[in-house]
Amino acid sequence: MTQPAAVIDVPLRWVDLDAQGHVNNGIVADYLQEARVRFLLEGDNAALLGNGTLVVGHQVEYLAPVEFRNDPVQVRLWVGHVGASRFTIGYEVVQAGRVCARARTVLCIFDFETGRPRRMTAAERSWFVDRSSDLEPLRELGRWRPGERAYTAPLSVRWSDLDAYGHVNNVRFFDFVAEARVHMSSDADPAGNRMTAAAEAGYLWMVVRQDVDYLRQLDHRLEPYATRVAVATIGRTSMSLVAEVTEPATGTVHARARTVLVCGDRRGRPIEVPDELRQGLDLWPAEHS
Repeated sequence: MTQPAAVIDVPLRWVDLDAQGHVNNGIVADYLQEARVRFLLEGDNAALLGNGTLVVGHQVEYLAPVEFRNDPVQVRLWVGHVGASRFTIGYEVVQAGRVCARARTVLCIFDFETGRPRRMTAAERSWFVDRSSDLEPLRELGRWRPGERAYTAPLSVRWSDLDAYGHVNNVRFFDFVAEARVHMSSDADPAGNRMTAAAEAGYLWMVVRQDVDYLRQLDHRLEPYATRVAVATIGRTSMSLVAEVTEPATGTVHARARTVLVCGDRRGRPIEVPDELRQGLDLWPAEHS
């Protein structure tokens, strides 16, 4: 890999930790956002943040847990492909010299007045191109969608979920998918509820990959949306899930996510998926799309 376009320190917070005692996978996406925003604000294209730069999709590969430390994590950032209105950012999240995550983000320059993407000016595009390099693609996870038998969980948007653009921030979708996933695993096998019985169950779930595609903006409202989750594949020690954040009345899909989880013991070593959980998740199969 070429030298990064930027290396940015992102401080950790104690509240970043989850029930398993390490930084939650969704918070890692927040670190990417912090680094990306700082990279843009410190350059000639800072105005793009104010005019509208929307995240189109994330790919995040988790290689090792991020532990709480007083010193910040380091986010190495690269600019990848630059198109007419879209560009790609690549990252490595590093702690104590160890790469804990690799990621890709596709962003689009958006005109909120017209409600459409806009082409970058020559100067805007040139700034990105001057810093771009080839990025190694991450492995594709296949095409799946929740079927008619998908597990459905209500989703209430909080006021604090909104960002400076007035819609739900892209990072919050990691939380939405996780909430529905935990509810589904709990219904399949109560011992699978990591928040209440992980110690008794003797196993935990580790997210090793999470991809999110953003299709439509999500707004704050009092009525709940819905998150639909289904199982794409189940292996010996892992499973792949697909989820959609939807409008219940119309079925409109706002975002689609693919998650790969590995079942582990208390030390984080892979173990076989418990039979009772495997049988329960058969209730909610995904479909090829």
